[in-house]
Amino acid sequence: MPNIAIAERSRAQTLRELRELIAALDRRVRQVERVGEIAIARAAAVLKSEALTRIEELERDSRAAGSL
Repeated sequence: MPNIAIAERSRAQTLRELRELIAALDRRVRQVERVGEIAIARAAAVLKSEALTRIEELERDSRAAGSL
């Protein structure tokens, strides 16, 4: 059982960190005068999408583990 508790704490921490990342990306102000801003904005959008996908995976895994 201890390993399950450790895994759940790790999953919960990862979820918090991913949500913090998304919040930071959402707060980011675009600086259109900066060279490379389009590439930065695109990279941020991809990173946010990947974080959202990972959150969905972790939440699905958590629900599946809870039903065992």
